[in-house]
Amino acid sequence: MDQTLTKPPLDAAPHLGPRQYGAVNWVGLWTLCLRETRRFWKVGMQTLFAPVVSSLLMLFVFKLAFGQGSGGMVGGVPFEVFLAPGVVMMAILNNAFANTSSSLIIAKVQGNSVDFLMPPLSPMELTVGFLSGAVSRGVLVGLVTYAAVWIMQITPFQVANLFAVLYFAVIASLLMGAVGLIGGIWADKFDHMAAVQNFVIMPLTMLSGTFYPIGRLPEPFVTISHFNPFFQIIDGFRYGFTGHAESDLLFGGVMCAVITLALCAWCWAMLKRGYKLKA
Repeated sequence: MDQTLTKPPLDAAPHLGPRQYGAVNWVGLWTLCLRETRRFWKVGMQTLFAPVVSSLLMLFVFKLAFGQGSGGMVGGVPFEVFLAPGVVMMAILNNAFANTSSSLIIAKVQGNSVDFLMPPLSPMELTVGFLSGAVSRGVLVGLVTYAAVWIMQITPFQVANLFAVLYFAVIASLLMGAVGLIGGIWADKFDHMAAVQNFVIMPLTMLSGTFYPIGRLPEPFVTISHFNPFFQIIDGFRYGFTGHAESDLLFGGVMCAVITLALCAWCWAMLKRGYKLKA
């Protein structure tokens, strides 16, 4: 019998690999998600508990500075109740940003950023994988901070709208995860990331109404602040606890979702191009 090996027919080629016809590499995607989650979990004292301690200290300082109930009423609630959700959201925003930005910038400094492009993962899968770590870390830090505040009874925390709390927590983590991913791809060293934090993130955070009602700002800053996504995120998140919002929640929710989708698309485009990642 003729034992000569023959090539498979052309119509069999599409069935040889998992990447055909736009199939998702679930194993590779899950591996990247686990990698981004375990990366911060291994140093949990630094990535989880340190932000919680910082948030608790900030609440303690404000409570001591204003005294019990002497901070006045804001939106029908005591000032400390108004402040606490903003402090928790700040922790979520900062940690979601730190997760993706540190992942990319450390890889660049170590000279192995090209390794992200070598596995059989599409740009969409890379984007989802990196952002999954940001969402996990951001939401987990927010949850642990909320639990610590509730257990220690620093501030009376009540949930008025669970959907608003979850929605804006996830949107905040995705948005800042995307910003961190873009910054990590663009930056060549830690100084570049510090510039993003100091000249972009810090001003938007300080003018977001975290520590004060936005109505106390003079015009035109009140109007401008309503187009600040940080303000809309914090205001929506605060509404989930206090039941009071300073802006239109529907407008804020839609605006933040659109900005987040645009940033995620930007991440996808940069990863597809291999911008500053290819050797």
